Amino acid sequence: MSGRRDVNGGQVPRDAVFIDVEVDAALAGDPALVAKLTEVCPVDIYAQNSDGTVRIVRENLDECVLCELCINAAPAGTLRVLKLYSGESLPAA
Repeated sequence: MSGRRDVNGGQVPRDAVFIDVEVDAALAGDPALVAKLTEVCPVDIYAQNSDGTVRIVRENLDECVLCELCINAAPAGTLRVLKLYSGESLPAA
C-alpha cells in the first residue's frame, strides 16, 4: 500500500482522514438533535438530510478542531470523535 507512515509506524492511505465521528443510530435519526449538531459545529461536519437524519460531511472531517461542542450537544454516549492518528477518542473513556 502506498502512503505515509502514521505515528505508530503503520501505513496511512493517501486519502485517509485523521478524524472520524461515530453517531449512535438513535441520535442520527432524531431531527431535533441533528439540527443541534449542525448548529454547534464550527466547521460544518454535520448536515441534515431532508428526512431529518444526520449526514456526515466527510470532506470537512479533517477541519475538526476537537472543540467537543458536538459531544456536549448530544446525549451522553451517543457521539464520539475518533482521532485516527492516535487511536484515541473524545470523549475520553
